[in-house]
Amino acid sequence: MIEIPESINMAKQLNETVKGKIIKKVCANHTPHSFAWYYGNPNDYNALLAGKPVGSSNGIGSMVEISLDDCKILIGDGTNIRFYGDEKSIPNKHQLLVEFDDNTYLVCTVQMYGGMWAFKNEQNKNEFYLVAKEKQLPLSDEFNAKYFDSLRDDEGMKMSAKAFLATKQRIPGLGNGVLQDILYNANIHPKRKMTTLSDVEYENLYLSTKSTLKEMTEKGGRDTEKDIFGRNGGYITKLSKNTLGKACKVCGEEIRKASYLGGTIYFCEHCQK
Repeated sequence: MIEIPESINMAKQLNETVKGKIIKKVCANHTPHSFAWYYGNPNDYNALLAGKPVGSSNGIGSMVEISLDDCKILIGDGTNIRFYGDEKSIPNKHQLLVEFDDNTYLVCTVQMYGGMWAFKNEQNKNEFYLVAKEKQLPLSDEFNAKYFDSLRDDEGMKMSAKAFLATKQRIPGLGNGVLQDILYNANIHPKRKMTTLSDVEYENLYLSTKSTLKEMTEKGGRDTEKDIFGRNGGYITKLSKNTLGKACKVCGEEIRKASYLGGTIYFCEHCQK
C-alpha cells in the first residue's frame, strides 16, 4: 500500500523516468474492476491527456500526483504503479495504461481497491486529496514538535495510539503499515490509550514519527512494498508480516499480531506495554 515513504520515492522515480515525455495514448478501465475509481468517465482520459508533456511528480500523503500542463493524474493508495520499457512486458489486465512518445509505458493495476484520477487543474475536490495538500507532512520542517502538539486535541486523546496516528486524516499518508515501526520505536502499544501517555512519551512518539518515516523514505520505502520497477524497498521493517513469529531485536520476545480497528497490528508485548 502506498504510504508516505512510497509516495515520495515513487514521485522521485517518476521525475527521473518519465518527466519531459509526451503522452501518446491513454487507456483507462481496460479491465473493469469494481473497486477501481476514476474521476468522471475513464473513456475521456485519452482525449484529456494525449499530447501533453509530463511535468513534475509529487508524493502527497498516500497519493502520487503527476502534473501535465493544465491537468493532473492522481494515483491513490492501493494502486500498483509500474514503469515498462517495452510493450511485451505490459500485463494483460490493467486499469490505467499511459503510453509515451518513446514507446515506454506507465501502467496501474488494482487488486483490492485503488484510485486513478485524471482531471483539469483545480477540478478535483476530493476531500482526502485537498486535506493532504493543505496539511503539514512529517518530513517537512513545518511538522515540528509544536505542530505535533497541536494534534493533541480532546477527540484524539480519547483514541488508541493506532487510531490517533492513522485516522481522521490527522497525518495524511501515515497508515496502518508505517505506524507499526513508529509505535515500536516509541515503545508504545497500538492499543494504548493516548490519555495514558506522559508528556515525555508523547514527545517520543513525535520523534519516532519523524525519524522512522525519514529512514523509511531515505531507504526507498519498506521491504513489504514495491517501487515503480517492481523492486522491494530497502527499509527492513521491524514489525510486519515479514517479522511475525520472529524474535524481537531488542528483547528477544516473539513478534505477535492481532486484528484491531479493521486491520492487523504487530507488536512486541515486552517492549510495547
